Amino acid sequence: MSSTVVTRWISRPLSKPRFRLRLFCFPYAGGGTQIFRSWPDKLPEAVEVCAIQLPGRGARMMDKPFTRMPALVSALTDQLLPLFDKPFAFFGHSMGAWISFEVARRLQSKHAVEPLHLFVSGAGAPHVPSRELPLHNLPEAELLKALRRLNGTPKELLESDDLMQLLLPTLRADFAVCETYAYKNGSVLNCPITAFGGLQDRRLFRSDLKAWRSETNSSFSIKMFPGNHFFLHTAEPILLDLLSAELERLASVKA
Repeated sequence: MSSTVVTRWISRPLSKPRFRLRLFCFPYAGGGTQIFRSWPDKLPEAVEVCAIQLPGRGARMMDKPFTRMPALVSALTDQLLPLFDKPFAFFGHSMGAWISFEVARRLQSKHAVEPLHLFVSGAGAPHVPSRELPLHNLPEAELLKALRRLNGTPKELLESDDLMQLLLPTLRADFAVCETYAYKNGSVLNCPITAFGGLQDRRLFRSDLKAWRSETNSSFSIKMFPGNHFFLHTAEPILLDLLSAELERLASVKA
């Protein structure tokens, strides 16, 4: 698979010359573009995947990661603007759901541009109070225990002191982005929102997903998948089948 770096912030894993719709994919805490590496081959030819590469990971490992949502959203939005020459949609998982939502709000309020659809995955609505204990300031030993409980960090990473020393600053920064994020009332989006959740995700209640309904003037739906918080990996075929159908429809409408 060929890969094109559009900017330092955005990777296009597979160029599709005849695409009609861009899907911007926002990663979870600690994640990079590799999360979405298999998606271009499994989504319709009409859809070009643009994976967001945040500072502090992958090819940007040496770049200082953001620790606050407003600064991250402002910088990222500026990088995305030139790529809105085609219809587009957003997909974000966990931390990425909140980032994609805030980018969509910033686009609407400052640039009069919106995604055709916002897919928020593995995250409750941002105005729902968190039930999780903060992680970003934990001592290293306690943070490592918490990461094992969350079950999102590969075992081979957790068992490698050298790799974890590289990864921990980025994870702390990402956790800080989420845990200091202060939702503010603002304009309601005009695009449809679909919220995805894992049936075995003990960190997220269905009511947390339902709360996204208040963030759009358009249609809203919830889709549940087998799996825990990281169902986007374990239930990937089902998730991508659903996304394919919806994105194909969007691309056809805008053709």
